[in-house]
Amino acid sequence: MRIMITGATSGIGKALTVAYAGAGHQVIACGRSADKLDELKQESSHIDSLCFDLTDFDNYPNLASEQTGLDLLIFNAGDCEYIDDALNFDAKRFERVININLISVAYGLQAWLKHLKPGGRLVLVSSSARFLPLPRAEAYGASKAALSYLGRTLAIDLEKHQLAVTTVHPGFVDTPLTERNTFAMPMIVSSEQAAAKIIQGLDKGLDEISFPSVFIFLMKCLRCLPFSWWRKIAKRIV
Repeated sequence: MRIMITGATSGIGKALTVAYAGAGHQVIACGRSADKLDELKQESSHIDSLCFDLTDFDNYPNLASEQTGLDLLIFNAGDCEYIDDALNFDAKRFERVININLISVAYGLQAWLKHLKPGGRLVLVSSSARFLPLPRAEAYGASKAALSYLGRTLAIDLEKHQLAVTTVHPGFVDTPLTERNTFAMPMIVSSEQAAAKIIQGLDKGLDEISFPSVFIFLMKCLRCLPFSWWRKIAKRIV
């Protein structure tokens, strides 16, 4: 298979890149760090790279002829910045998170979706945060909720083009991003474990991949509570 992965230099994206390349698939790894991309390429001859800023559409690279004809297009890149003072709302911080987590996906869809072969699959890595409103997560949660909605609508509209869509909802994953968190992260899994779950789900052709299963089950149960109840619980989380 020929696979394109954004956010490939760390966390889940790096684990997916290494796993797929190790299985003999050709991977186009996308990221902003040339040094980290070079390190990835040294790990396997099955890894090519594209170094650019996903939020800068005017400077998006064109895929070379040998890179076209994608079987999997995985939008994994993302960031999280918390809104620490909702009363003094930081619009610029909100904009940064929305741009990388959501708008950059739209840029990538415009640039690369046409390269996905019939029978191919688009993958959007969202978050379990989309199931519940969480404290300080106004920017991150809004971006991931919108990404999940985008995935569901694309699944409907792309079916006639013989393209499938999978939306991924991870719980806490041990990545450079979550290392910045100062609160408890129950049932956290490694990036390698997360990548294995995603690959397993994609091999099965799942429309939605959510993990860890117990954590996701609890999130969905809490979502069924009256909002006034959940608001009282959420105040104690962080």
